[in-house]
Parts: sequence; C-alpha cells; structure tokens
Amino acid sequence: MQIGLFGKANVGKSTFFSAATETPVASGNFPFTTIEPNVGVAYVKADCACKHFGIKHENELCVNGTRLIPIKLIDVAGLVPGAHEGKGLGNQFLDDARQAEVLIHVVDIAGSTDLQGQPVPVGTHDPLEDVIFVQDEFDQWFVDILKREWDKITREIDQKRAKLTDGIAKRFTGLGIKDYQVQQVLQKLGLVSRNPKEWEDSDIQTFVKELRKNTKPIIIAANKADLCQDLDILKKISDLVIPCSAETELLLRKASKAGIVNYSSGDEDFKIIPGKEILPPQQKALDLVKSVFSKISSTGIQKILNTAVFDSLKFIVVYPVEDETKLTNKDGIILPDTKLLPQDSTAKELAGLIHADIAKGFLHAIDCKTKQRISGDQKLKNGDVIKIVSTLSRG
Repeated sequence: MQIGLFGKANVGKSTFFSAATETPVASGNFPFTTIEPNVGVAYVKADCACKHFGIKHENELCVNGTRLIPIKLIDVAGLVPGAHEGKGLGNQFLDDARQAEVLIHVVDIAGSTDLQGQPVPVGTHDPLEDVIFVQDEFDQWFVDILKREWDKITREIDQKRAKLTDGIAKRFTGLGIKDYQVQQVLQKLGLVSRNPKEWEDSDIQTFVKELRKNTKPIIIAANKADLCQDLDILKKISDLVIPCSAETELLLRKASKAGIVNYSSGDEDFKIIPGKEILPPQQKALDLVKSVFSKISSTGIQKILNTAVFDSLKFIVVYPVEDETKLTNKDGIILPDTKLLPQDSTAKELAGLIHADIAKGFLHAIDCKTKQRISGDQKLKNGDVIKIVSTLSRG
C-alpha cells in the first residue's frame, strides 16, 4: 500500500509527512525543499480482531484493541504550474507519483502561499486555484501519455492487432492501471463501441479525466485549517476534503514521545500527564493546540490516512493465521499480522498475497470466526481472520 503526498511548494507536505511517520525531514519556506522523495511508514487504524474474540495479546501494533496497520507514505517534490511539461521538478514529481495507489493533495487552505509556493499574508491567495491547477497537471499528464500514442492505437485497432481497451491500457501500465479499469471508464462514457478515429479532442479529455479520477483518487488535506479565516471555503471544493493541521499533529506527537501528554493520533483531545512539570513555552504551545481543537475537532492527519485507505480505495483488513484454534502463527504469536486487500478480494487472493507458493497449492481456507471451511473464490469481509490450507509452504 503506497500513498502519495503531494502539492505545490511550501504548504506543509513535509510537516504532514513528519507528523504521520515520525520521520524528521528537511522543511523550509522556499520551493523545492523536498527534492528527492521522502519515504516512510505511517499507520491506518482499525478495530483489532482481538475485540471479536475477547482476548488479550501482546502486539505493539495493537493498542487497547485498536490495530495499527502499516502503509508506505511518499512525500514527493513540490509541484508548480507546467509540471507536466517538465517545469520545476515536474518530471521527477510525476515519476514518483505514479507509484501511489491514492494521492493526498496537501493544500494551504489558509491562503498564505501563492501559486509558486512563496509566503503571502494569510487569506490573500485563493486555495481553490491550487486545487484546480494540481488536478489540471495530473489530467494533462494523462492526456499527454495517451495523445502521443493515439495514432498508433488507432492503427493497431484498424489492423485488428489490438482492441480499444487493450490498446489504451498498454499505454498506462507504468501507472499500475489495469484493463478492467479502462473498460469501466469506456463503458461509463459510452465510448466502447465508438471507433477511436471518430474520437474528438474533447472525448480524449473527458475519458482521461475520468480514468485519472478512478485510478488515482485524490483526497484534499486542507492544511493550516486553524489559520483559515473562513472554513466555509471547504464547501466549494468538489473533491473529498478534510481540514487538518499537520503542525499541531507533529507538536502533539513530540509531546507524547517526551512523556508530557497522553495522545494518540486521531484523538480529539490530549491529557497532560499528572505530576509532569510544564515549562512556560511548552504550556503556550499546548494552549495553542487547545485553540486548534476548538476550531477543528482533531488534527485531521489520522482521518485523512484512514479515509484514503478505507473510503477512497475501499480496502479491507484481514488477519491471516496458521493455527485456526489458537489464532497464532507457527511461533505461537496471536494475531501476528494484517493484510490490506481491495474490497471483494477472495481467499485465494489472500493466499497469493502471503506467498505465491501458498496460492499455487491452495486447497481451501477456514474462516476462524465461524469455523467454516471456505473456497478459494469466497469473498472476504473486513475483519476476517483466515487460515489458508495449502499443499505447499512458503518457499
């Protein structure tokens, strides 16, 4: 699971990344502070299966019945208008972004940076411009990929060497786009039966925008929401948008690590640890956090990550085990692992995710909650605990 973190320069992407992964990275008030992509591990949260079984187990990724599930977060270079033409670090940015399954667009919702990422007084820049220009860059990138191959695609179809779906999908394989996704968009727009020679430029533009939206979903992280003068602006953004304050999340995580407060990402409050001496600068910072929570209910960081995985991608959490009675692996560790799978994934697909050999020798699976044997094409549900029975073990 890879999530791309992007946006124009100087909107708090690196702060978001540091807060989500607890990985320190360079940040600064000038464009292109991030040049090489930062890669780190963040976590989404879900109910642990231990709750269903009413058991306790020692696992650092299970905290009071909440399971932390690792994902890869990629903080790519800042984006500027004309990136698809190679301006700024455009080519590198787009190459880094192609790895991501879902994208988080960090926007300075307070309007304190201009289109180039330069600081300006709060509220003097319209953040809607940033939302539009970044989407346009992505859409134009897709358009360029398809247009430069369009004549070749039409020739292949004329010569019966390729079908429309295959011809288009082949051009987007580098972005992880599958044939069925291309087919879905063609059907939705009524383009399946149309000869590509008859397509107008508007048809290509419409098709590409829909394909990008379906295959690289974008969530707007409305950062610096605590500084925003009027949060009603969120209603003007058509994409999924969540207010956040990356700086507040980073501050709270540091305070928690220092033993000053009790706080877990996603909480709507924090508690100062009793008996802890708080220095005046620390108290001032915590008072500032209180004011942020009075404006937005949480820092928003955890909500954005969870929304990306569970709402936009509609992934489910499954717990594979090797002993269906004790819910352990071969080392006796209870509920040792989690897997994120697309909705409607099957038991055999879970086997393949664990190891190719296990899938090759797949016999059946066992649903540990119901104790029932299930077939390879059985669709799994969120929270399932599954034992795979195979003739082959891991290589």
